[in-house]
Amino acid sequence: MLLDEWTMPFRRAWMSGLPDVAVVDAGVNLMGALKLTKTGDELACIRAAQRLNEHAMLDVYAALEPGLRQCDLSGLFLRRVFELGADQNTVDPIWQVMPESVAKGPRSVTGDVVFPTVTTDRVLARGDVVWVDTGITLAGYDSDFGRTWIVGAEPTAAQRNQFRRWKDIIDAVLSITKPGVTGGDLTRAAVAAVGGDRRPWLPHLYLAHGIGVDSAEAPFIGTDLGTDFDETIVLAPGMVFVLEPIAWADGTGGYRSEEIVAVTDGGYELLSDFHYEPYAS
Repeated sequence: MLLDEWTMPFRRAWMSGLPDVAVVDAGVNLMGALKLTKTGDELACIRAAQRLNEHAMLDVYAALEPGLRQCDLSGLFLRRVFELGADQNTVDPIWQVMPESVAKGPRSVTGDVVFPTVTTDRVLARGDVVWVDTGITLAGYDSDFGRTWIVGAEPTAAQRNQFRRWKDIIDAVLSITKPGVTGGDLTRAAVAAVGGDRRPWLPHLYLAHGIGVDSAEAPFIGTDLGTDFDETIVLAPGMVFVLEPIAWADGTGGYRSEEIVAVTDGGYELLSDFHYEPYAS
């Protein structure tokens, strides 16, 4: 039996019912290679899923104000994506209020599960820095939305600097994105954009991950697997990845957003298109 996905519930059922039937993992050697590059139709599906996600987020952002609860935002988002025709909610909506220091941060910045915080009835206060992350599925293909918002207030000068630092990383990576460039090239460009003194993202997070029929799939770039692994990733037309560096400085809440990038014959195309308010229009 060939399987391209071996989920735990399926594994338990299989081992109890058909323990003597061998299973061959087709996910790595067969499907993994096929999923690395997308056809034109697949790119259109990812773009459509992302636009639906972003369309719903326009309504959520417009409603954002002090006194709302995280679960209020989730309710608004989930209702809207299904009104717009989403097939499923893939990533439970995250509205993570960021502290001013890593030491006071959630587990995602101190070494445990990346996103442990789920929607709660926490009331959002004026000035809260909120890292947003959502994902929906449309026609079998996934989206990935990430932005940083501030509740009911304008960014401080330090917070605007964090946004500019994040944008410098994005611009540096995109400036060299084209077929033949390696994941190592992208990681070096990201580090150089912030002076080369440290990684431009927090530990246990990475520079980029792929997206398609899974919300996070190969290629994975800028991870703790290191430079040698990054050099094995060679960009090719049709490859799609989500850039998600983090610009952090204690005292600001940091800045994190995501952009979906498709490699083209001559460079790249963005499949995401959402504003950067309140940091920039």
